[in-house]
Amino acid sequence: MSIRRQCELLRLNRSTLYYVPAETSAEETALMNTIDRIFTKRPFFGSRNITFELRKLGHDVNRKRVQRLMRIIGIQALVPGPHTSKPHPEHKVYPYLLRQLNIDRPDKVWAADITYIPLAMGWAYLVAIIDWHSRAVLAWQLSNTMTVDFCIDTLREALRHHRKPEIFNSDQGAQFTSLEFTDVLQHEGVAISMDGKGRATDNIFIERLWRSLKYEDIYLHSYATLTDARVGIARWIRFYNHQRPHQGLGNRTPMEVYRALPRAA
Repeated sequence: MSIRRQCELLRLNRSTLYYVPAETSAEETALMNTIDRIFTKRPFFGSRNITFELRKLGHDVNRKRVQRLMRIIGIQALVPGPHTSKPHPEHKVYPYLLRQLNIDRPDKVWAADITYIPLAMGWAYLVAIIDWHSRAVLAWQLSNTMTVDFCIDTLREALRHHRKPEIFNSDQGAQFTSLEFTDVLQHEGVAISMDGKGRATDNIFIERLWRSLKYEDIYLHSYATLTDARVGIARWIRFYNHQRPHQGLGNRTPMEVYRALPRAA
């Protein structure tokens, strides 16, 4: 069967078969990694301040380039901006349900988010689902593309191994507002909550998780490949869940609180 006929049957444009994506240069990768470090340290910085910081470090960049790289990384300042993007016309945006809610037990609220993971010659995206009350990481996955598929797989893994939550909270990212993702939650009878646009502080506990992960593991090891990063992140999350005490949890670990275990002597 000819390529033309195959494309007709699959309803694909033939030009897509011949397109070879351009590789990201080492300079661009290094620049994105630097942007990630700046943003992790000062998540209230927008493209203007990040551009200023990069110039102080000796990078000859303009704001337009920084904005493009920030879109690739998938980050924006935690404060509301003057121009907020419109949600996908087919994606419903759900109201924020956590305001003044007393989250006093495990599985009352789960939260999810995606973060950028720098690699030596590229990058990856990490999605995690945590229990809001205990801060325990219930499921996570690493991917080289920011698609909805790995988010759905992570959600199903969390539901398969843990009790389902009453409320599931996320930002308004396209992965979490997609019909495929929200259908899983609705099928389980879970209420859906979404942060206000540009208000990542509504999901503050998982933002703190990203900061801890990056400063305690990612930046220290500078993983070269996706496989290396996956092994290292798995090791750190085991440490975080089962060994790292939290002052806000009475110096218990997240899994001690999630499983309602007594405080260790």
